[in-house]
Amino acid sequence: MRTEIIQYLDQRPDQKLFVRLHPEWYRLLSRDPWQLNRLKKSADAFYGRTLGQRLDRLNSQIGLMSMLMNMTQAVVSQSQPDK
Repeated sequence: MRTEIIQYLDQRPDQKLFVRLHPEWYRLLSRDPWQLNRLKKSADAFYGRTLGQRLDRLNSQIGLMSMLMNMTQAVVSQSQPDK
């Protein structure tokens, strides 16, 4: 692999780990070192850093908070004596 690719990966440990976990990237980068943009996109998808994945996580967290608030309101309303 080219030294500039190795230096690039040394500066980005998450992408270096991704390449180690997916060895086909060694071959791809050795043959065509200009594939770094594809590597970054693939690594982001693997680590869940794409916009869609972040929005899904945010949506599920909002749903969880909403459910907890509803449960809290239900418990509070049950504990208050009826007038």
